[in-house]
Amino acid sequence: MKKEIHPDYHVINVKFTDGTIVQMKSTWGKEGDQMSLEIDPSVHPAWTGGGTRLMDAGGRVSKFKNKYAGLGF
Repeated sequence: MKKEIHPDYHVINVKFTDGTIVQMKSTWGKEGDQMSLEIDPSVHPAWTGGGTRLMDAGGRVSKFKNKYAGLGF
């Protein structure tokens, strides 16, 4: 492995939206820096199961589904 080409990999503090702070290894910032997240796994629908429904404004979703129905969507 070549020397001096890889970024420094160190421990930082990551603060979630609920105030929880966890330590993770990262190349971001410097040792001991704190990263505050605006969206994290505890609140984002991608991780929570997506409790919201897709709103069909003006029939756009239906129009899209009808247009591409034969492609497997």
